[in-house]
Amino acid sequence: MEALGARLASRLRAGDLVLLNGELGAGKTTLTRGIGQALGARGQVTSPTFVLARTHPTASGVPLVHVDAYRLATAAEVDDLDLDFEGSITVVEWGAGKVDGVVDSWIEVDIERPVGGDPEADDAPRHVRLATYGPRWEGVEL
Repeated sequence: MEALGARLASRLRAGDLVLLNGELGAGKTTLTRGIGQALGARGQVTSPTFVLARTHPTASGVPLVHVDAYRLATAAEVDDLDLDFEGSITVVEWGAGKVDGVVDSWIEVDIERPVGGDPEADDAPRHVRLATYGPRWEGVEL
């Protein structure tokens, strides 16, 4: 998942939003860690479950904002975080239905892992579906 994150990072710029969907242990934070490493993010990229959002300065100067929206119920609660979507690369775990209308373009990543097995195992096979929405991603290959 980190390698996929690094590949995605090469296409990301300020104003980009990436939504990550998948069950616990699917690899959402691992994918975000790969994005962070490729962007030269400062600090360890870990799950922001308890703080809801972490901002990591990057080598390019465009911050990586990592959000865990699991405990948020509505788009209004996400809005209350006062995130700078335009000036950051924003990755939101559990964001489906909670960031609608915030930006006009985004990437959605659905991650499935086999039922059972060890959710912490990095080598467990995952099925990933990438979808892009909006004018920013027209004609861009991921």
